[in-house]
Amino acid sequence: MKKPIIFDTTDGQELRINMISPWLKRRFASEDGDGRTLKIVKLSLDGGFTCPNRDGSKGNGGCCFCSESGSGDMASTTADGLRNAMQKQIGLLSDKWPEEKYNLKYIAYFQNHTNTYGPVEKLRTLFEAALDVPGVVGLAVATRSDCIEEEALELLDELNRKTFLWVELGLQTIHDEIAKAMNLCHCLRDYDNAVKRLTDRGIRIVTHLILGLPGETEDMMLESVRHVCRPVAEDGGHVFGMKLHMLNVVRGSQMAARYPDYIPFDSMEDYVDLLIRALEIIPQDITMHRISGDAPRSTLIAPEWSYKKRTILNSIHREMKERNTWQGSSSERRRSRLCSEHA
Repeated sequence: MKKPIIFDTTDGQELRINMISPWLKRRFASEDGDGRTLKIVKLSLDGGFTCPNRDGSKGNGGCCFCSESGSGDMASTTADGLRNAMQKQIGLLSDKWPEEKYNLKYIAYFQNHTNTYGPVEKLRTLFEAALDVPGVVGLAVATRSDCIEEEALELLDELNRKTFLWVELGLQTIHDEIAKAMNLCHCLRDYDNAVKRLTDRGIRIVTHLILGLPGETEDMMLESVRHVCRPVAEDGGHVFGMKLHMLNVVRGSQMAARYPDYIPFDSMEDYVDLLIRALEIIPQDITMHRISGDAPRSTLIAPEWSYKKRTILNSIHREMKERNTWQGSSSERRRSRLCSEHA
């Protein structure tokens, strides 16, 4: 039996997935030697943006699965000021991870809607103000592939040169017929173009995929995973990170109205099985930023068990151990087989 790749053991668990949390700990390793555990956490922020398929420029109503808040139900609004929103979240996090035990640092995460869809002056003001908050060591900007104008790209390039930055692209699926049915109002060509433009500037990319969209087979979902994992840089490098999670049908979304009886996965076990098969084909240098969903229970319709985030994660880790598998194991086995065939 081949020895598995273990990516992290700092929390007492043999982690077989290259999760972003321990990766960030290593990236920002504390040098003060004060004995506290370094923890990097994201501050989820609503910057007051909208989307081109909500304001009518490309469509109306938003993506079919998107909640009224723009799939950022946990984010803090900046309506009363960005610093106030961030300090509110920092206060909550300090209660969860007390100062005497943890050395907390923060990634300012602009999550809701499309955070490059607006005047570049607004983007600069928000992003630079977030970086000025004490303890903030980086920036994460969620956006659409078709909403990165040249001025916004130049700003992201500038920020990337002076801070730790990644840009999140909501691809969701590579299959344009599914994207059209889900009212995404963008296509695979838009994604590939955005990846090239960002990669050419050396900007890290985190790609979102949703598993369980209506009309998609498991093979189609895995095709999307493989496309995202392809080399995108001249040196053969991949995107920096990925988010995989099951579709959540939530109240207030078009999905709830158009597919009232739709259940993305029959059981948690079915989701765990597919998720592990996806992880096996993801290269080991790609960081995983999400492997489950976490819609608020108050708005969740289906699958009814998806709010049990800890249970899902524990099931994934336990099943991977039982299968003696790990992130990238399929790619590794394929390389080994090809080497043996050519020996």
